[in-house]
Amino acid sequence: MINNEKLLSSKETFRGRAVNLRIDTIEKLSGQVTTREIVEHADCIAVVAVDDEDRIVMVKQFRRPVNKVLLEIPAGGIEEGEDPEDCVRRELQEETGYLPAKITKLGGFFAAPGYCTEYMHIFVAKDLTESRLIAEDTDEIEVVRVPLPEIMQKIVSGEICDAKSIAGLLSYLSSRRDQPV
Repeated sequence: MINNEKLLSSKETFRGRAVNLRIDTIEKLSGQVTTREIVEHADCIAVVAVDDEDRIVMVKQFRRPVNKVLLEIPAGGIEEGEDPEDCVRRELQEETGYLPAKITKLGGFFAAPGYCTEYMHIFVAKDLTESRLIAEDTDEIEVVRVPLPEIMQKIVSGEICDAKSIAGLLSYLSSRRDQPV
């Protein structure tokens, strides 16, 4: 399929710390003129961190947009000019207090391509050593280690319910198909 939308104009309507919002006026192939509301968001990483006991290192944190505490894999925004693997190291240290010796890319996906530019890079981190980096927004994060055999049940039950965690964990489980869980 080809791009069937012609950009006529683009107007930024909000510039924030984490996101920018813009409205694009487009002309469809049919000639119809309409708008697209777009959230501009930096690319991010999400990491399936596996400890030496084959447990997944996850974080529990309150998420204001959904007004719930969620169980998630560590994740964060890639800073301008930062390599995604360096971001994995930084975010994992800030959120969990661990530094990985081994990082492997699993893949990635667009988080919400209907309205957002964010691309999420998924990594696996292993050979973890304690090495905390202090960040101002991580003091209310609880680190949780989930045994690998419990991951699928937590996804199915809805205890793990955010897209990045589900995608990352299922990708990791799929990469281990030849290994017993």
